[in-house]
Amino acid sequence: MRLNHQFLYVSTSYVFDFDSTITRVEALDILAEIALADNPEREQIVAQIQEITNLGIDGEISFTESLERRIKLLRAHRSQLEQLIKELNEKISDSFMRNQQFFETYKDQIYVVSCGFKEFIVPIVKRFHIEPDRVFANTFVYDDDGYIIGFDTENVLSSHNGKISCLKNMNLSGEVQVIGDGYSDYVMREAGIADRFFAYTENVKREKAMRNADYITENLDEFLFINDLPRNVSYPKNRIKMLLLENIHHDALTRLETDGYSVELVSTSLNEQELIERIKGVHVLGIRSKTKVTKSVVEAADKLLVVAAFCIGTTQIDLDACKRNGVVVFNAPFSNTRSVVELALGQIIMLMRSVFERSSEMHAGNWNKTASGSKEVRGKTLGIIGYGNIGKQLSILAEAMGMRVFYYDLHDSLALGNAQKVDQLDELLKLSDVVSLHVDDNPQNKHLIGDRELALMKSGAYLINLSRGFVVDIEALANRLRSGHIAGAAVDVFPLEPKANGTFSTPLQGLDNVILTPHVGGSTIEAQRDIADFVPKKILGYINSGSTEDSVNFPNIRLPQQKNRHRFLHIHKNVPGVMAEINKVLASYQLNLVGQYLSTDPEVGYVISDVDSAYNPEVVSALRAVPNTLKFRVLY
Repeated sequence: MRLNHQFLYVSTSYVFDFDSTITRVEALDILAEIALADNPEREQIVAQIQEITNLGIDGEISFTESLERRIKLLRAHRSQLEQLIKELNEKISDSFMRNQQFFETYKDQIYVVSCGFKEFIVPIVKRFHIEPDRVFANTFVYDDDGYIIGFDTENVLSSHNGKISCLKNMNLSGEVQVIGDGYSDYVMREAGIADRFFAYTENVKREKAMRNADYITENLDEFLFINDLPRNVSYPKNRIKMLLLENIHHDALTRLETDGYSVELVSTSLNEQELIERIKGVHVLGIRSKTKVTKSVVEAADKLLVVAAFCIGTTQIDLDACKRNGVVVFNAPFSNTRSVVELALGQIIMLMRSVFERSSEMHAGNWNKTASGSKEVRGKTLGIIGYGNIGKQLSILAEAMGMRVFYYDLHDSLALGNAQKVDQLDELLKLSDVVSLHVDDNPQNKHLIGDRELALMKSGAYLINLSRGFVVDIEALANRLRSGHIAGAAVDVFPLEPKANGTFSTPLQGLDNVILTPHVGGSTIEAQRDIADFVPKKILGYINSGSTEDSVNFPNIRLPQQKNRHRFLHIHKNVPGVMAEINKVLASYQLNLVGQYLSTDPEVGYVISDVDSAYNPEVVSALRAVPNTLKFRVLY
């Protein structure tokens, strides 16, 4: 009991388990792997020890029996404990490592009660300011040669339900909270000597422990958040919900879950009403091209921080609505570039060699060996409309194959290799043997290629569209193909595309000189993996540090993750006086700025303030109340 400000209060005691809680592993399992390193039956014995460990943890056998059977099997030596301690130091739970401030601040209220052994627990927990007299655990018994042959049977922790007796003997005052993962932990609450049991699931999820818990805590951040204790992150990552739609590559799920976030993966797109219903409580929404993130969706979102497009285009997202609501949007502008370029080149060759026509004839049982209309690409002229990332790479590879390259783009851009810029679209169409479209999703590009433009193309030319479905007038193209004016076409994108795999129709079906693909230009294993790596990096950069680098709708700020600093992220309307008001609030709470970063565009401002001292929680409410604030977030 302590006296504070003339009020008598009783402090809370925090009782931690060791194995699979403070560490990610069961220590005796690791000791078995060390002790049996040269035993030819090592794998079988280790598996047997692990099975016995789990039986004891779940209460299926008595702890005493579990301990006796494991020690007999592992046949470890005292000298091997040093290696065990070294390995355990490398297997401390991640969230414990990032929250050492809590252990230092509350060291007089923290205990370890474990059915493990003091010989390896004490050296590990000393880094968390837990002294040996606050560690309650078993001790080994050795033979004359130093081999572990048993344990001290007089220790109450060596018996079944020994933790109950141990905690009783400790006679702790005030509330007692137990944090662990197994049967021996939750029975202390059931016995009435602990007030609350927290099932700790960062390393292992045990159904019995979870069923009998007052709280399920996926990491120490969550435990500290529930108790409003000092922590490294203001909001536990497991509470940040991410919804990934349209069968986004599983690597993205793995990457985000590994970082501690709660992620739900849905294989299909959602319509507007479905998304409005699902968006509540979601912090990060991941989509591809079919899901529309409308103004109504954005306004229905109560916690949305990020919309991530796992593709190049963003026309399916209302970028202005996102910006006005403080939602940052990322995409993957480069990740599938190579895949699209390779398909374009392949389609050019297949069209000019009539590969699909000959293949269809062969499948029908018709042998038609002919060179009629079959041409090499070498020496032919390729006209590229849209000289961005894809257009430029196509230019280089096509030239390497011997093609002459011309390009048309509204923006000035450095020509690569021997490519030449053409100032007028009409001119490009007239001189090209092959026209390949690689424009962006600007609505002004609708029917960029219509009947007039097709008529300007060379008789016998080819058209490739791997950009956007609305760029080409499909009916006009079909007519020009039937007339023979256009010798062939390859089309991967369409004005209307199904939301899921199934039936599909287009006026281009049935034409022998047309290659049709279902929007797979960027759909390669490599591209999807690259996207699943690139986009999560952007998501994590913003969530973890506030970085908006490469955002398509927000001022770009690149920031390192802070250490020993508190970071305030403030998004506001770009009007005069907001920065002054923010700094006025910080000054009124006597916060010392160690760094401040501001970036604006005509509509919004984004300011990051790093402070170096503990702060009054009231400052958060004050910053949220600054006029013209769109969104505010705290990073510890």
